[in-house]
Amino acid sequence: MIQAISKSLTLEQFIADYGDNDRYELIDGELIDRSPTGPHEEVAAFLLRKFNVEIDRLNLRWFTPTRCLIKPLGQSSAFRPDVLILDKEAIANEPLWQQEPIITLPSSIKLVAEVVSSNWQNDYARKVEDYAALGIPEYWVVDYLGVGGRQFIGVAKPPTITIHQLVEGEYQGQQFRGSDLIISPTFPNLELTAEQVFAAAR
Repeated sequence: MIQAISKSLTLEQFIADYGDNDRYELIDGELIDRSPTGPHEEVAAFLLRKFNVEIDRLNLRWFTPTRCLIKPLGQSSAFRPDVLILDKEAIANEPLWQQEPIITLPSSIKLVAEVVSSNWQNDYARKVEDYAALGIPEYWVVDYLGVGGRQFIGVAKPPTITIHQLVEGEYQGQQFRGSDLIISPTFPNLELTAEQVFAAAR
């Protein structure tokens, strides 16, 4: 379960007090308690495993950090994605990386995935805007429970994976459900269905 805590923080306060605590992230100065469930973590771990297999198979210099913040420049936010893929060569240009696991440059990020919990509005709306503005080329919203709003996944609210691809500064989303074979611009040869991802939580 993810919930907001009635506590306003500056970015500097958040990094000092909560930067090493995977439970929290900061959105517009508001402390967000991520508190994921077990099934949520199973889905995230499944995706990490599949992505790492592809990274190894393609012999890419990418990696999936276990503790990392995305800090958009000029904002009082620090996002902590469920899944993050970074380019090892590009992070040499990150101004904070040698001291702290904080990413500020879009060139460092290949893909972000968020596994949806009760506070689905952040994943479907707020982070879509911020990740697009930051220039992240691919963003997955993995709604294995079908809890997102009807405007995002329809009236029946089935479990849905929405993959956003950055095109001319804006995201274009494609949805996958059931036996649909997932199409990922970052991993075009990924052989994975939506249902296989959802099954990780069962």
